[in-house]
Amino acid sequence: MTRATLEDALHGAAAAVRDRWVGHYERLETLGAGNFVHVAGTLAPHLRRTAALLARWGNREALCVAGLYHAVYGTDGIHGALVAHERRSVIAGAIGVEAEAIVYLYGACDRDAFHPRIGTPHETQFVDRFSRSEYGIAPSALADFCELTLANEFELACSSAAFSAKHGASIAYLAGRMHAHASAQALAACRGLDGAHASGRRAHAPDGL
Repeated sequence: MTRATLEDALHGAAAAVRDRWVGHYERLETLGAGNFVHVAGTLAPHLRRTAALLARWGNREALCVAGLYHAVYGTDGIHGALVAHERRSVIAGAIGVEAEAIVYLYGACDRDAFHPRIGTPHETQFVDRFSRSEYGIAPSALADFCELTLANEFELACSSAAFSAKHGASIAYLAGRMHAHASAQALAACRGLDGAHASGRRAHAPDGL
């Protein structure tokens, strides 16, 4: 599936919520998401497709909106940010405290330190790269983090053949570690990347997405 085809499919999946997300799309463009270079183009379409995936997988509105904003503070995997994390109150005012808390946790994650803890007795001991500290998080916060992580990684694999070839197997492995916390839809999508990687096939969105 080409990136254009995927975007068309995700556009259809998000049609039911598109109208109430228009203001968010416009705000993200104002913040610079349309000019922020990302893995498969610019950040704005990646944010929209990630949110659409979360919606397609049946997640609640707060988590879907967090998907739209998940990289505004930057992440451990990209350089730069749309908004400084010290301005959390601004984003919370725009999307709500619940969604912003998910966004912060995703952006603040020290992936090298925290990801290996998932699936172990220490999985709720979060490692914050912004504050350079560790602290406990609720199981529900961990579940949101895992679902958003898999949506982000799966979207990138669908949008970039090179990314899928390089990271597909590791994303599938990560999904296995997150099996107790992520939805069945997210797990099935990401576990399928291992087979796509092994056979040389391009990652693709599930039917109907």
